[in-house]
Amino acid sequence: MRAAVPIPAHAAVLALAGLTVAASVALLLGVPVGYVAIVAGVLLALGLVLAGADLWLSLRLWRAAPLRIERSLPGAFSLGVPTVLTLTLVNEGTQAWQVSVFDELDAHFTFEGLPQTVAVPALSQVALRYTATATQRGVAQFGATQLRWRTRFGCFDMRQTLGEPRRLRVYPNFAALARYAWLSGDRRLAQIGIKTYAQRGLGTDFRQLSDYKTGDSLRHIDWKATQRQRRPIVREFQDDRDQCVLFLLDCGRRMRADEGALALKANSHFDEALNALMLLSYVALKEGDEVGAMTFGCPAEERRDFAPRKGTATLNALMNRLHDIQPGATHSDYLLAAQEMLRVQKRRALVIVLTNFRDEDAAELRPAIKLLRRKHLVLVASLRERVLGRIASQPLVHARDAVDVAAAHLFEQSRRDAFARVVGNDPLSVDVEPADLAVALVNRYHAVKRAGLL
Repeated sequence: MRAAVPIPAHAAVLALAGLTVAASVALLLGVPVGYVAIVAGVLLALGLVLAGADLWLSLRLWRAAPLRIERSLPGAFSLGVPTVLTLTLVNEGTQAWQVSVFDELDAHFTFEGLPQTVAVPALSQVALRYTATATQRGVAQFGATQLRWRTRFGCFDMRQTLGEPRRLRVYPNFAALARYAWLSGDRRLAQIGIKTYAQRGLGTDFRQLSDYKTGDSLRHIDWKATQRQRRPIVREFQDDRDQCVLFLLDCGRRMRADEGALALKANSHFDEALNALMLLSYVALKEGDEVGAMTFGCPAEERRDFAPRKGTATLNALMNRLHDIQPGATHSDYLLAAQEMLRVQKRRALVIVLTNFRDEDAAELRPAIKLLRRKHLVLVASLRERVLGRIASQPLVHARDAVDVAAAHLFEQSRRDAFARVVGNDPLSVDVEPADLAVALVNRYHAVKRAGLL
């Protein structure tokens, strides 16, 4: 706790201003200067004595039993998710205090409910609540809590700093992942657009023998086991496990696109790419596959690598590795990224390239994809601007609207043609709006697993 800083209270300033005005009026009315000076000096001296006594007494009472702050913060924040925070003011003394409270939030947070002014009775505690929302991933810096308390006679407002600074992480939004986990338990993934769900026993890799149940396929009956057990026995299968999913995440200038202001506070393209990466990682890990990631398009010292691994702790480790990365202003070198991927990943994997494709990138992206396909199964996932679809589908109210709509359609067609030239006849690759990326990737992943392409 730092020392309190006194600030003259509004009432004290008004009293001083009133004394000045009264002295001025007396002089204008012809009252002798000496008499006015004596009266004004006496009143000023009395005021200063009162203020000094008020400050001394108040500081003495405060130091005897100062208010204590207890701040309740979560372990981490999720991007764009409003979080209720609690500040508890504890008064262990016999004096009541009138205080105004303001918490020092990180600059990348919005908040509601601050500042608050409350009375803290003697020998009691008061809980204050406010809502904070993170607007950027990474590490958030929370400062101390600022208090303003009034002295006993009201001459000063004392500015006091309580508590200690804290550093907390802001992760991508886990809402899509949580919703997937919830719906998958009830087999209702179609509600979020997941078309394919790998159900138990319907894969290609033998899992176990089990008793026949109504609905099981007759072609899966194991006749030798049935004869031995003298009851119908079927073979259960599962999708191939121990495979590898690798994300190649573009962190270059293309991924800085942010249409949040135009899309009702939607996430930026890069945030949507991270959300999709997180959701598909969760799905792949549940299927028993390994998950890894590598970034490109950023300076070498800022590059993040995550070696493929499996297990329940992998998703947390992956997010801790990537949660604070931001796209930069450099140009992405696709070919260099492909060469680096081939150098570090010897085993065949599903390589998912997350980028924001432009037709002028075709000459660089095509050889990189061709190089990766020599060893890996490649899925190019490109993010398309939402605003193009809105312009292309807007009604033709004015004559100039026809020009905008035609230009949007022309740009989209040019983009589709260039994307087709890059990926060839590959049915896996996708070019979708950011909000549709996560579902599209999960559907493609399931298609790969069911077809045994790895």
